[in-house]
Amino acid sequence: MKNLAQSNYTSALQIVRDLKAKYGKTWDAISPENAARMITQNRFRTGLDIAKYTAAIMRKDMAEYDADSSKYTQSLGSWHGFVAQQNMIAVKKHHKTTSKSYIYLSGWMVAALRSEFGPLPDQSMHEKTVVPALIKEIYDFLRQADAIELNDLLRRLELGEDVQDQIDNFETHIVPIIADIDAGFGNEEATYLLTKKMIEAGACAIQVENQVSDAKQCGHQDGKVTVPHEDFISKINAIRYAFLELGIDDGIIVARTDSEGAGLTQKLPVSLAPGDLASQYLDFVEAEEITIDEAKQDDVLLKRDGKLVRPVRLANGLYEFKVGSNIDRVVLDCIVSLQNGADLLWIETPTPDVKIIANMVNRVREVVPNAKLVYNNSPSFNWTLNFRNQAYDSMSASGADMSQYEKYNLMDVKYDDSELSNLADEKIRTFQMDGSREAGIFHHLITLPTYHTTALHMNDLTENYFGEEGMLAYVKGVQRQEIRKGVSCVKHQRMAGSDIGDDHKTYFAGDKALKAGGDNNTSNQFEIKK
Repeated sequence: MKNLAQSNYTSALQIVRDLKAKYGKTWDAISPENAARMITQNRFRTGLDIAKYTAAIMRKDMAEYDADSSKYTQSLGSWHGFVAQQNMIAVKKHHKTTSKSYIYLSGWMVAALRSEFGPLPDQSMHEKTVVPALIKEIYDFLRQADAIELNDLLRRLELGEDVQDQIDNFETHIVPIIADIDAGFGNEEATYLLTKKMIEAGACAIQVENQVSDAKQCGHQDGKVTVPHEDFISKINAIRYAFLELGIDDGIIVARTDSEGAGLTQKLPVSLAPGDLASQYLDFVEAEEITIDEAKQDDVLLKRDGKLVRPVRLANGLYEFKVGSNIDRVVLDCIVSLQNGADLLWIETPTPDVKIIANMVNRVREVVPNAKLVYNNSPSFNWTLNFRNQAYDSMSASGADMSQYEKYNLMDVKYDDSELSNLADEKIRTFQMDGSREAGIFHHLITLPTYHTTALHMNDLTENYFGEEGMLAYVKGVQRQEIRKGVSCVKHQRMAGSDIGDDHKTYFAGDKALKAGGDNNTSNQFEIKK
C-alpha cells in the first residue's frame, strides 16, 4: 500500500477507502473524502522531509546555473513565519511559480528581533535555540499557506468546479531556506549539535562564517577576527557529519569568508611542513624582523625566510594581518573551503561592485572552475550612492560633461531625475543579472529587507494615523491597497486558518459543529478575486 505521506488527493482517497473497509463499522464516522483532503493539505510530515525535498531543489538549481548563468536564484530575509509565508504567497501569485525562490534566515535579524534578551547586535549573543525554532516556525507558516490554498480548491471541487488537475499538480509554498549559523556558536561539537537541530527543523543549507565564534561581529562592521583554515574546516566537517547522520546526503554548506574586512586573527596555527595551510596563514600575519637580543620576555617569535620575526600583537593578544593582504586571504579561504567540503561561497564586500566581486571569484575559479557565490545584496550598502559613484566614474571615463554634478554630493535629491541617476538606477536594476553572468553569483539575497520594510511602513502609517488623516491613513494606505492588489491577508481570519478550522470541525462533529464563518462574520464584507 502506498504511504499516505506520499499521496496526492486521488491516491489518498483510495487508501483511506481501503483502510475503512479493513476496520469496518468502527470507522463509520470517517469520511474518505475528508481524510484525503487533510492528507493532501499536509504533504510534509517532518522537518527532515522538508530538508530532503529542498536539498534536491537546490542541487538541481545549482546544476542549472552551472549550465546557464542566467538561471540564478533569489531570496529575502525573514524574521517571522508570517513574513516568510506572505513572501512566498506573493511570489507564487505574481510569478506563477516558486521556482528559483528561497528564504534566507538571517542571524542579524534573529539577534535583533527574536532573542529573549531583547534587541541585540549581530555578535552571536542570542540564544542558539532561537535559530532552529525560527526555521520550524517558517515552515509551519509555509505549510499553512499550502493548506489554505488547497482548502479553497477542495471547497471549489465540492461545488462542482473542474479544479482536480490544480489539486493533483499543486505547487507547494515550501522552498529552501539558507540558514545562518553564524560562526558555529562554539567549538565544532557545538556547531554539529546546532546543525542537527536546524536540519531537523527543515534547513537544507547551512551558512557558516570563518570568524572567531566568541568574538563574532556583523560582516559589515569593524573588529572582525578570523580563524585559521584548519579550525574552519573542522566546522565544515561538523556540518557535513550532521547532514549525513540525519540522512540528508545532498545537504548544502555555504562557507562564508569575512577576510576582506577582517584585519585580525586570534590564533597562530602550527605549521608542520613548509607551504602547508598553517604556513600560508602565518605568512599573512604582520611581523617585524628582529634579532634574538631584541626579543622581549615572553615574546612570540617566528622564523620566516631564514630570519627571526616578531608578529605584531595588540594589547588584547590579537595578531594583525599585513595591510593589503585581505583579497589574497579571501581567495585562499574560498579555495580551501571548496576543496574541503563546502558547496557554495559567501564573500562579504565593502561595496556592491560587480567588477570587485568578479576579480575575487574568477581567481577562485582558476583553481575550482565551478565555484559559485551566495551574495548579500545588503541594506548596509548605500546602493544609491555607490551606484551613482560608479555611474559618475563611467560617464567621466567616456568623456561626458560632468560639470553639473558635485562628485561628493551625489545623494542630493536634485540629481534624482538626472542622466547620472538614471544610469545608476539601471545598473542597480541589472546588478543581479550582471553579477550572476560576470561574477559567479548563483544566489542573490537581501539579508534584512523585512526589518526595513516594517520600519518604513510603520513610519508612514504612524505619521498620518496620528495626524490629520486619522483612520483614512489606514484605509487608504493599507486596507484599500490590500483589496485592490488582492493581498492574501486582507481576510485575516481566513489567513489565520478560520476556514480550515470550520471545515475540520464539520469533519469531526458533523451538523453539530459550531462554525465561525456564518452570515454574521464581518470578513464576508471582503471579496478576494481569484
